[in-house]
Amino acid sequence: MENLMSKQILILAGDGIGPEIVKAAEQVLTRVNEKFNLGLTWEQGLLGGAAIDAHGSPYPEVTSEQAKKADAILLGAVGGPQWDNIERSIRPERGLLKLRSELNLFANLRPAILYPQLADASSLKPEIVAGLDILIVRELTGGIYFGQPRGIRELENGEKQGYNTDVYSESEIKRIAKVAFEMASLRGGKVCSVDKANVLEVTELWKQTVTALKEEHYPNINLSHMYVDNAAMQLVRAPKQFDVIVTGNLFGDILSDEAAMLTGSIGMLPSASLDENGKGMYEPCHGSAPDIAGQNIANPLATILSVAMMLRYTFRAEEAAKAIEDAVGNVLDQGLRTTDIMSEGMQKVGTVEMGQAVVAALN
Repeated sequence: MENLMSKQILILAGDGIGPEIVKAAEQVLTRVNEKFNLGLTWEQGLLGGAAIDAHGSPYPEVTSEQAKKADAILLGAVGGPQWDNIERSIRPERGLLKLRSELNLFANLRPAILYPQLADASSLKPEIVAGLDILIVRELTGGIYFGQPRGIRELENGEKQGYNTDVYSESEIKRIAKVAFEMASLRGGKVCSVDKANVLEVTELWKQTVTALKEEHYPNINLSHMYVDNAAMQLVRAPKQFDVIVTGNLFGDILSDEAAMLTGSIGMLPSASLDENGKGMYEPCHGSAPDIAGQNIANPLATILSVAMMLRYTFRAEEAAKAIEDAVGNVLDQGLRTTDIMSEGMQKVGTVEMGQAVVAALN
């Protein structure tokens, strides 16, 4: 796959703290690109509020053309109060949704990784979460969020009734399960498929399809199945039992937020949204945080770790990805903390300083 790629990256800094955290991440990208001779090139583009101000659209044609050419996209964050009162259809967030849809980014990867140095930041006991490393693979473009028919109707007795349709085809299930199995093969080799097959036929088909795909193409992967209510409980009881979790849109939405909170700070969490060929958009899980923008206090580590995900999953540069993750661990070992992860006895640093410290650790 690597040989077919142009190794072109599109960087979309976006709004709020986006430009600050992306600048720090770009310095890290520059260093690993040199150190590991990756041959990556990149260009800047506009998305969200910044694109509205420049082009009158949150996802202008020029950005669309850049995005289609790129193998990977690194995004900061979009949105801010200055665009809250414009027409809903052209607000910053609409640009992000349009980008995901246009590129068919159906596989959402949300890691929940807790560095041991930050175990005290979690609401759970340190021994339960220290060293946590889970990857949730969520189907992003199907299921009950998109299923038809849907709506609110009036019944014959005059009472109103709301209804939605949870629907998945075999092909949709296969392609997301394939992503989960491929990811597991790069990690611990374990996949837990989460469903509600005892109640919902759509997830009964999910379970059958995932099982058949594993037996036919992934005999070396250890596959287990779990009902979603039990999975939610197990995530807070014994989260380290999981390696890769694969599930549909609704369950994935809920479980990935639950898993995110195990790590204590959303400022540490990267994410990826991939298409069938491994092309992807990589972004921190947090938002644009306009209230702290321009103050050099935002945590750039989620964006820096998104670069590591990009190197691992799109460019298959595992050594370089691991080097970034190790450098982040090294910086945390030094006691450096941004405001959101600050604790007693540690040294508070800003966005710029934290980025520079990761670059220095890479050296």
